[in-house]
Amino acid sequence: MPSPDRLVILDRDGVINQDSDAYVKSLEEFLPYPSAIAAIGCLCRAGWTVTVATNQSGIARGYYSEATLGEMHAELRRRVAAAGGELAHIAYCPHGPDDDCDCRKPLPGLLEQIRDALDLDSLEGSWMVGDSLRDLQAGETQGCHGVLVRTGKGERTLAKHPELAARGSEPRVFADLAAFVDWLLAEQAP
Repeated sequence: MPSPDRLVILDRDGVINQDSDAYVKSLEEFLPYPSAIAAIGCLCRAGWTVTVATNQSGIARGYYSEATLGEMHAELRRRVAAAGGELAHIAYCPHGPDDDCDCRKPLPGLLEQIRDALDLDSLEGSWMVGDSLRDLQAGETQGCHGVLVRTGKGERTLAKHPELAARGSEPRVFADLAAFVDWLLAEQAP
């Protein structure tokens, strides 16, 4: 049974795989960071539950279909399994910024979907890992610890919001997902 204090929620583009300002529109453009896949495997083998919460407005914009997104996520699951891990749930928002949904981050809908899928009462104490301010804001609404990675749009986010990197500030900032996982597993070691 998953528990919030052993749950890591990951943004996808820029955290798990290379991001693109032109959108990741096909399986060929879906390029996971090998270190991120290995890090997810490490987390799972250490007893953590790992999920994904990702805005995918390229669907609403007509750049790719939900079937194509499904192919990307099947490949992601295959790679994570090969690294000894498992994604407990992948929540995605297919809507555009003007669609008035409740799931597009920074709104809490995707995280609520994860909470419900895992049959948890709350996500308080979980870790939300992203490369943008909206990822951190979504996690904050649910009481998650925030983690900003410098990959993807992370450096741009830090340039716009230097206060995020201030000493002792929440969120914690790491070079990439692997660096966060190394820190987390060392921090949680008995």
